[in-house]
Amino acid sequence: MQQLEFQLLVMQLCEFKTLPDALNKLKSVENQEIVEAANSLSGQFALADVDGEQRIYHVFTDIDENGDEQEYVEHIMNEGDDIIKFVAWFFDAMFEMKQSDTYKAAGKTYKQPKRS
Repeated sequence: MQQLEFQLLVMQLCEFKTLPDALNKLKSVENQEIVEAANSLSGQFALADVDGEQRIYHVFTDIDENGDEQEYVEHIMNEGDDIIKFVAWFFDAMFEMKQSDTYKAAGKTYKQPKRS
């Protein structure tokens, strides 16, 4: 995918308000690698109320170092957050693109998450 194509896609995705809408858009693009990555994530998101916030998590299973299947949970964003958080996570998780590069393509400023 050329840089201009990527930038246009990111801008289109940022017009959506919810993760399911953005994910559906990713499933319908012309780039087959993106479609396959988006399809692989179907059914892997969960919404949970944590400390009064509606948090969206990516829930998946993987094999740990002992060869046992484990369930993992990764916080993606909160309900109502700017969709760029999901878009940047998607391209980082699926294509190892820096989140700051995705924010830049959207014309937005990336803020490094606080470490706890």
